[in-house]
Amino acid sequence: MSRDPLAAVTSHATPQTRRIPGRADQVRNAADGYVFAKDLWTRLEDFLILGTTGGTYYVGEGRLTADNAGVLFQAIAEDGPRVVRALTDISTARPPRAPKNRPALFALAAAYAKGDADTRQAAKLALPKVARTTDHLAAFFGYYKNLGGKATGRGTAPVVGRSLRTALGSWFLEGGADDVAFRVCKARQRRTPQGEAFDVRDVLRIAHPVADTEQRKALFGWIAGNVTDDEARDELPAVDRFLTAKAVTSAEQAVRVVTEARVPWEFLPDAMLREPGVWDALVDTVGMTALIRNLARMTRIGTLKPMGDATRRAVARLTDADAVRRARIHPMDAWLAMRVYASGRSRPNPRADAHTWKPVPAVLDALEQTYELAFGTVEPSGKRLLVAVDSSGSMSGRWGGGQIVVGGSVIASAYEAGCAMAVMLARIENGNVHVIEVDTRVHTSKITPRTNLREIARWEPSGGGTDLSLPFSWALDEHLEVDGVVLFTDNETWAGRAHASQALTAYRHSVSAAARVIVASMTATGHSIGDPRDDGVLNIAGLDASLPLVVNGFIRA
Repeated sequence: MSRDPLAAVTSHATPQTRRIPGRADQVRNAADGYVFAKDLWTRLEDFLILGTTGGTYYVGEGRLTADNAGVLFQAIAEDGPRVVRALTDISTARPPRAPKNRPALFALAAAYAKGDADTRQAAKLALPKVARTTDHLAAFFGYYKNLGGKATGRGTAPVVGRSLRTALGSWFLEGGADDVAFRVCKARQRRTPQGEAFDVRDVLRIAHPVADTEQRKALFGWIAGNVTDDEARDELPAVDRFLTAKAVTSAEQAVRVVTEARVPWEFLPDAMLREPGVWDALVDTVGMTALIRNLARMTRIGTLKPMGDATRRAVARLTDADAVRRARIHPMDAWLAMRVYASGRSRPNPRADAHTWKPVPAVLDALEQTYELAFGTVEPSGKRLLVAVDSSGSMSGRWGGGQIVVGGSVIASAYEAGCAMAVMLARIENGNVHVIEVDTRVHTSKITPRTNLREIARWEPSGGGTDLSLPFSWALDEHLEVDGVVLFTDNETWAGRAHASQALTAYRHSVSAAARVIVASMTATGHSIGDPRDDGVLNIAGLDASLPLVVNGFIRA
């Protein structure tokens, strides 16, 4: 008797290289497997949190960026004010949800360039909240020139209407005059993302804000070059400190202005920032973000050393929970800083010699605690969790994809980042978490609540194909009853005989009917194994600092 081909059609176990019967909403991923397309707003959130730098194993950075820009423009056309609310919420969240602010700044510039009147009004109000520093303002300005500017013989010039002029002006009017002066003095000159020179003076001339106080009038005049240094320093303490710092000619003077005048490190001449004694004083006064970014420099020049007093003070600051929260340190920034610092080597400029240093163990321990503190206070859910980390080739960072890049250097892979997040869940939930790794098989994970984050850098992922039905089919085979499954992945599944959603249905039917699933995407590819029709499945960006809180709330619901 000949085999009936129709007998192979089933909604219970469909190979991942085919659509589930009746599910026209499935799309082909970059590995030729079928998954579910994320909705527009989930894709927008992924972009705002994950960005597109580095691309993925399958999709280059350029294409990934173009795809996500298209999503952004579509969202702006559909509901521009909602886009502005989303980017503002993510940019200003505590703890910060996104490792970098540039996707939010790009989205804000796009809202101005592509949005309707209501969108531009929302963007105008959001600008001083999202573009909080001169560097942010330079990025926004550069993005806007690309998206809403006009071509000239010398490149691109911004097209500035009344709304944008008012918004740019609000940057100079937000907060007290001396607060604005401080931001300006920290970085009057920056570069746009395109590499063009950017000066706050140019923005002031475009915006023409009206000064509301004598202090602000003096500030605007000083920026424009119409008020002398002496006149400005009489009105504005920040300008006085800036000019005092610029006049420093010795390390002793620099230490004095740092300790007595509380001059920020950005005001000091570059030569002074190579002096160990200056950084010894700055350990107590520099901002938390700057402290973390300059740990390698301080170690290299000898300020930080084993059992040193400056090291003790730096460690105390890095492990201060309130200070970490106030500084809006993202967990991934702390983890990446630990990775960079532990490497003992950096080369921010490929044309220059590499910088090297010997990491101080106490500082590494402190950075690990900073990472943990950056998540905020999260109570354990009390639920049983299965955490699965995708260890397939596309997550490994090999061959140039799925990598996390810092300062032009590859620091980590999506696999390592997923492991770092899994460690945090294991610590929060104590003994209620079991962690596995999956490619086309299930592998035992080394992760426990006691796992040191530095160990992860030495781990090698299995690197095979991808079958993301395995966490559910394995739990079914093992009769492992859990309340929730958290999966860290890039969603490039293709190798299974059944889709993940089908395997989840089987697991629920036989073992745990109420099991909930969180799919934490490590790349912004726009698709997921999570069935959008399943209320018990949630898609989230894998680098979102709110992930532990989301897991807690969703699994408990």
